Amino acid sequence: MSAAVPFTVLIPARLASSRLPNKPLADIAGLPMVVRVARQAALSAASRVVVAADSAAIAQACAQHGVQAVLTREDHPSGSDRLAEACEQLGLQGDDIVVNVQGDEPLIDPALIDAVAQLLQARPQASMSTSAHPIASLADYQNPNVVKVVCNALGLAHYFSRAPIPHHRDHNGSAWWDAAPAAQTGFGPLRHIGIYAYRAGFLRQFPQLTPAPTEQVEALEQLRALWHGHQIAVHVTQNAPGAGVDTPEDLERVRALLARH
Repeated sequence: MSAAVPFTVLIPARLASSRLPNKPLADIAGLPMVVRVARQAALSAASRVVVAADSAAIAQACAQHGVQAVLTREDHPSGSDRLAEACEQLGLQGDDIVVNVQGDEPLIDPALIDAVAQLLQARPQASMSTSAHPIASLADYQNPNVVKVVCNALGLAHYFSRAPIPHHRDHNGSAWWDAAPAAQTGFGPLRHIGIYAYRAGFLRQFPQLTPAPTEQVEALEQLRALWHGHQIAVHVTQNAPGAGVDTPEDLERVRALLARH
């Protein structure tokens, strides 16, 4: 097995949030959330962890806590555009591996960061890698806020959707993966986990690709890569991801969890 190559974790952090204003600076157990995310990511094998900030307030908070940050433009339409600018500022080369850790994931598993980076290194035909875990409940399978992914035999993504896929023709409305023969084979639906590894050259190219009709219909940016013929390798883990923070209720839940630990 080849030795692991160095990789960089980039954390896009945007001050504006419709559901939770100033989210990256929200206090979690005495630290701004973006700093807590960066410290958690630093427990991975990453050679460096850098916050791609859209405001001086975020960059200043990072500096106060010893976290490296770069200041990017405020008007980027997406996180991947922000990361592309960060790659330019950091001088990352075409084959350098970058892991995108969301700035609202203070409980991200460092081992998951390592896994997606190592998978991309091992799969030269893929432009990106990501992760997924088995869906257990029918409610999650049917929930449009739970993104599903279907993979092929090589562990590459066929498609991502908010719809319940794969759809079992003969078991509509039921947890078909608990019934034979799916239960014997272990084949069932997978929940996509929103962590990505990219080669820096592709990350710079991605914002220039024409948005895909599938991406616009599903509101899933990763479908742009598939639409244009790029391959996405998927790491399947048995572990559900730690709770993210999208709402004030999420924030209180994570605060309480960390307070107990």
